[in-house]
Amino acid sequence: MKSLLLTLAMLAVPPMAHAAELKVLAGGGIAGPMRELGAQFERASGHKLAFRFGTTPELIRMATSEGPFDLGVVPVDVFRAPEARARFAAGAPIEIARVGLGVAVRAGSPKPDISTPDALKSTLLKAQSIATIPASATGSQLLKVFERLGITEEMRARIKPQPAPAALVQAVAGGEAELGVFLTNVLTAPGLDLVGPFPAEVQQNVVFASAAAADTREAEAANAFIAFLKTPEAAAVIRSQGMTPG
Repeated sequence: MKSLLLTLAMLAVPPMAHAAELKVLAGGGIAGPMRELGAQFERASGHKLAFRFGTTPELIRMATSEGPFDLGVVPVDVFRAPEARARFAAGAPIEIARVGLGVAVRAGSPKPDISTPDALKSTLLKAQSIATIPASATGSQLLKVFERLGITEEMRARIKPQPAPAALVQAVAGGEAELGVFLTNVLTAPGLDLVGPFPAEVQQNVVFASAAAADTREAEAANAFIAFLKTPEAAAVIRSQGMTPG
């Protein structure tokens, strides 16, 4: 805690100088680090954070039509949507973390071979059901992998769409889906065994970036949280939860 207080002091964020209540839009794939880092930031700064997690389409909708917010920590695909980008402050978003795709099975199940592109292709084609979240930044990256492997059409009948990371984990852990294919950090959940990441030749990363809202009334606190997410303390948490700091 002393280290975090020192960090905040260096960022010119004296604890309780002004107790802001920040509304934060965040990608579901980075929920774990955000909850842990948000709690640390709250304890040290006195500010309060209210997270709203969602997929890329949900986050675009939240940003454009569901009321005010103060900042986002979202997949970069959100910033590529012009209507959503207009709701954030000018300037390049700040990269916070990135993570690649992987495969998981129900805990205790045999782990298939995904060590090479051909092995991954074979494993995906043999699976009867695959849980993932097509309506997400991850889903877009996964589609690129399917296209590269030449199995886009074959995958259509195998995909069991899920609405959120928690539902994906439950589908695999409960035996409703043979494989879970998503971000590796999400697939390290109880009830699942992570088979591993996609082979490097076909790996795709989802990048999460942050920016304050264009019309936030709490710009100082919002930017302080973004700055905190770039500190060594935050990087250690991000890394411990299976992601690569930005």
